Amino acid sequence: MTSETFPNSKTVYGPVTSWRFGESLGIDPIFETSTCSFNCFYCQLGHIQNITTLQRVYVPTEKVLKDFKEALDSSKKIDVITYSGSGEPTLASNLGEIVLGIRKLAPEIPQFLLTNGTQFHLDEVKENIKGIDKIIFKLDALTEKEFQLINRPAPGVTLKLIKENIKTLKENYTGDLEIQTMFMPLNSSDLKSYSEFIAEVKPKTVQLNTPKRPYPLSWHRENRGNHNAIFDYEVRDLRTVSQEEASDIEKELRQNTSAEIISIYRN
Repeated sequence: MTSETFPNSKTVYGPVTSWRFGESLGIDPIFETSTCSFNCFYCQLGHIQNITTLQRVYVPTEKVLKDFKEALDSSKKIDVITYSGSGEPTLASNLGEIVLGIRKLAPEIPQFLLTNGTQFHLDEVKENIKGIDKIIFKLDALTEKEFQLINRPAPGVTLKLIKENIKTLKENYTGDLEIQTMFMPLNSSDLKSYSEFIAEVKPKTVQLNTPKRPYPLSWHRENRGNHNAIFDYEVRDLRTVSQEEASDIEKELRQNTSAEIISIYRN
């Protein structure tokens, strides 16, 4: 893989074509190395190098805004701005500054946040996301055992914390809230508990996903937004749910919740 294919010197990457969001310009407020409060066994980044809940400035706001200006000038179409990248974006204590700075530069483009929800009990994080138009929470498990096996969180992070953070944010957040779930054979059996939680928190949309992208066996920043599965290093394919199984999950949710359901198999 060449640097021309996926330039890795910028905190802004893409736009990449997303099955969920269209042409998505990625903002990476972590950047320096893979840093997250999860170490999901399906992560497109591979094994996370820095598993932490530490809040700090990982990249100066000025660099992100400079990279964004350059991307804005060179991109023909941007449907959404998506905060993701090299790990959990809410670990960046300057996330709020970045959001406001980008809003001034491109007020018409919606800003979305992809998050695992581990930091939303912190007041500073709630403040940082006030300018975000849509928050997409990761929720891959409904039991603590599954949570530890799939998401492999930083010490002290529990599934109970994640669920409470989602429910608390729903009460106060005025933007759209979505849930995205990576379904695999490991976590697709207890649909009743899953649909009950969805019915309780009432997200606008539920995204049904399955790990179609392989797991890199080494860290490469180029995997940010690598939707075309271009690899020149070793990767491992993961077990997915079938289209029929995905249809059963979708049917269960449609019968028992009011959320809009979008599926990787249909989109």
